Amino acid sequence: GKCLLREAHVVRYEFIRENVGTFSIRPLCRVMQVSTSAYYAWCQKPPVSGPDDTEVRVRLRALFAASRQSAGSRTLLSQLREEGIEISRYRVMKLMKEEGLECLQRRAYKVTTKPRPGAEVAPNLLNQNFNPPGPDQVWTSDITYLKTGEGWMYLASIMDLYSRRIVGWYADKRMTSDLVCRALMKAYNLRNPPNGLVVHTDRGSQYTGKRFQTLLKSYGMRSSMGDVGACWDNAAMERFWGSLKHEWLLYAPHPTRAGMKQDVADYIRYYNLDRGHTSNGGISPVRYEQLSFRKVSGFA
Repeated sequence: GKCLLREAHVVRYEFIRENVGTFSIRPLCRVMQVSTSAYYAWCQKPPVSGPDDTEVRVRLRALFAASRQSAGSRTLLSQLREEGIEISRYRVMKLMKEEGLECLQRRAYKVTTKPRPGAEVAPNLLNQNFNPPGPDQVWTSDITYLKTGEGWMYLASIMDLYSRRIVGWYADKRMTSDLVCRALMKAYNLRNPPNGLVVHTDRGSQYTGKRFQTLLKSYGMRSSMGDVGACWDNAAMERFWGSLKHEWLLYAPHPTRAGMKQDVADYIRYYNLDRGHTSNGGISPVRYEQLSFRKVSGFA
């Protein structure tokens, strides 16, 4: 509310002050939609003591390196504020530019799952509603492929759509029903959810198969399915795959499957505990759960 509005004005004032040597004040105020009197009044205020630039630069470089050069200004801003450093996004962007902290570019990936002809398909209970009102009401799952020096590896993950937290995952060299079942078992053991939870997947044979569907029923869960290849039906998981590969795996060598599995575990821990998410107002999935429902479980 008022805090966000006040911060937005401060960002505009800082921008004007930074560019006043290039442009005159009146046009800058007009473009930034603030009055010249308000800007002058802000300039007359005694400066609020903030963090030293050196301290912020050190933390920016450390947080950026910890993200494998993937964190943008929003994520870094959220992490700095979690550490108690009060700073505006404009200043974060400015310092990132001065430090040469530039995010790596994202690449596209193809669909991995295939439907099984004649398989019984569950209805789409989600219908692109990706924001349930509480945790452990809607989970979503998907499979992606990972390339190593020893050959392909497949990763199945389970995400709680409330906080975007990864609550279960499993990686193996074969893409079978065992892959998705083990991921679901890990999620169930971690969260112990109530009956009626919806698990949304695509129509891949691993999910339509008898073993996975039987496991769902034994846990009191309901199956929901979108179309194979329709990424908008499972957009949250698609974004997670993009983050995992673009932010973490793409620029590091993985000669062995064991090394890849450990790297995936490291990223999921970083993602759950530290990486800010726009759906959560810029804070991490675990932190979002702690603040909203005080629900704290083990780390997947």
